[in-house]
Amino acid sequence: MSHGHSHGGGGCRCAAEREEPPEQRGLAYGLYLRIDLERLQCLNESREGSGRGVFKPWEERTDRSKFVESDADEELLFNIPYKNIPQMSFDDTDREPDQTFSLNRDLTGELEYATKISRFSNVYHLSIHISKNFGADTTKILYIGLRGEWTELRRHEVTICNYEASANPADHRVHQVTPQTHFIS
Repeated sequence: MSHGHSHGGGGCRCAAEREEPPEQRGLAYGLYLRIDLERLQCLNESREGSGRGVFKPWEERTDRSKFVESDADEELLFNIPYKNIPQMSFDDTDREPDQTFSLNRDLTGELEYATKISRFSNVYHLSIHISKNFGADTTKILYIGLRGEWTELRRHEVTICNYEASANPADHRVHQVTPQTHFIS
């Protein structure tokens, strides 16, 4: 279906290609509620704390009053904690990422980028590195939506078990043993 932009080799799903009614679409983007906003970090933001503002409800994605803009150059690095995991720094951005996306301009906040499910199941911390933009001196982001399912972390209590490294013959007495010989020819 033609809908006004190029996919540049694929990787996104657009509202024009989806069957969900618009009023239900925002329900899938509820992971922003699970982010620990107090510990969320956005490195290289021009206004401290503004990176938190781009994680907002689907219905507010077009609100242009909440945004983050990069400071010294075009790079931004988001550390999004769901659990107490070490934060990433710009020194770590040379590592091989779990997944890379080629982003398209999206003025309505409706483009979706499919993740590798095997890499992003059981995520407790997510880092997003924006390394470049479309040619501007700084990068400005209005909305980042995180889509997925939240499952509560379940901790298993300590179980005390006794294992025998080698059997104690006194614990395993056999009253009568009949020796048997097997021949194989």
